[in-house]
Amino acid sequence: MSDVLVRFAGVSKSYDGRVQAVAGLDLEVMRGEVLTLLGPSGSGKTTTLMMLAGFEDPTAGRIELEGQRIDTLPPHKRGIGVVFQNYALFPHLSVAQNLAFPLSIRRMGRAEIADRVKRALEMVRLPGFGDRRPQQLSGGQQQRVALARALIFAPSLVLLDEPMGALDKQLREELQGEIRRIHAETGVTMVHVTHDQSEALTLSDRIAVFDQGRIQQIGTAEEVYERPANPFVAGFIGENNFVHATVLDATTLRLADGTLLACAPQDLPPGAAALASVRPERVVPDGALAGRVLEVVYLGDHCRLRLAFGGREDFGLRVARRDAAVPGAALRFSIPAEAVRVFAANSA
Repeated sequence: MSDVLVRFAGVSKSYDGRVQAVAGLDLEVMRGEVLTLLGPSGSGKTTTLMMLAGFEDPTAGRIELEGQRIDTLPPHKRGIGVVFQNYALFPHLSVAQNLAFPLSIRRMGRAEIADRVKRALEMVRLPGFGDRRPQQLSGGQQQRVALARALIFAPSLVLLDEPMGALDKQLREELQGEIRRIHAETGVTMVHVTHDQSEALTLSDRIAVFDQGRIQQIGTAEEVYERPANPFVAGFIGENNFVHATVLDATTLRLADGTLLACAPQDLPPGAAALASVRPERVVPDGALAGRVLEVVYLGDHCRLRLAFGGREDFGLRVARRDAAVPGAALRFSIPAEAVRVFAANSA
């Protein structure tokens, strides 16, 4: 059995014949993984998911599931579970009837349907809720029912279309934990779409970062966060400081204000215009570098400072409350060389 469950081969999608919402997509989804498609609105991530589900047709290319072409099949013949942001539960049916629906259209027997409904409710920790109507449930409970419905017929693949977009922060975190638990218990392959970076980092085995209809980088959460492939990925995932610089040598940059900044070994030639990327949490209080504090934002367990540094006035760092300074004060700090990611200036 192949480790590849889903394959996109040269898949493109255009709605108007001119602009490509998805352009020449080659992507493999591995069996048993949670792959997140992450990107801003209009980046192509949702269109990719909808083509996989069968709600959109590719303009070019092919999509395979278990080695069989599926882009010519209607959605109900693909055997894929889908969880939508708006739950998509039938309001006139009970929770149990909603769960039974995908089983009844597959002509399963009553006893098996009843057993699967009972086990599905237990899986999402809603035993005893079968007789309720969707409107009697909270948003988080409705989304759990939607997740159970997507899983109840034991599909090889489940698609999650921004499933937590309508929930508040606490409910989102709770449902993230539920999805991780259910994935660990079932081993089902999941493809998840979101624009929420923290959600992607929390849930994913791998993340595919989309922009302008193309994958900019695909890798583990650690890979795309710690080693972004380009400035877009570095800026979209997590907070980042971008500082213009000139390359002095393989490990030294000169910033616009003349400050010398050590960096990890990089390949740009001396004299090249560069863009240095530094995450705020990698800046260390006390050191040889100096900036002027412009703003202090109290965030409970830490403070966020905005500095004038490197020719910019938006350089951010996070410090413990005890290390916070007042606006107007000078602040000394250091940046480990390995924390400085260097890109060619024209790659921004």
